[in-house]
Amino acid sequence: MKNIILSTLGMLMLALPTASSAQNDKQNENKDMKTDKKVLVVFFSHTGENYGVGNITKGNTCIVAEMIAEATGGELFEIVPVQKYPKTYDACVDSAKKEKSAGARPAIEGDIAVEEYDTVFIGYPNWWGDMPMPVYTFIERHDWQGKNVIPFCTHEGSGLSNTEKYIAEACKGATVGKGFAMRGTTAQNSREQAKKSVLAWLEIAGF
Repeated sequence: MKNIILSTLGMLMLALPTASSAQNDKQNENKDMKTDKKVLVVFFSHTGENYGVGNITKGNTCIVAEMIAEATGGELFEIVPVQKYPKTYDACVDSAKKEKSAGARPAIEGDIAVEEYDTVFIGYPNWWGDMPMPVYTFIERHDWQGKNVIPFCTHEGSGLSNTEKYIAEACKGATVGKGFAMRGTTAQNSREQAKKSVLAWLEIAGF
């Protein structure tokens, strides 16, 4: 009789999920829910001479954008101006300042239908406390109603400045999430540290 009871108890214990397995199931469920979101990572990035990192062949913002796309499974789209910016730092800064003062909307190459995505990350270097003007060109082409928009930028001390506000004003009808700012020197020279910071931010953002 004792053996029968022990055998029955053993079978019941095998049939019941452990706390660990239940937790794993919940984590997998949350992961599946996250991957159900259709994600686009749009970015503008500048190569050539950059402050603090010298001459670079891959832009600071591009590095961060690729990390976000890899972590979220998102599609990448780079905003490329038709008229390229100067490669030297001072000349590029001067050109960006003139465009900002004029409220310019430089022509850009190509496009992508943001309307087909649930969440759109928008990345850019902080130029004069603002987004580069080609980013506005891209934003103003599209309908942002009902989209989840998340800004990110690279900088060397200015952080996001007021760009979260500017994006909220430009992306009418969108819900704008908390942005992320990373120093360009970190993106270029400390990739592992940069990746950890990106992943920590994305986890808070629900990805």
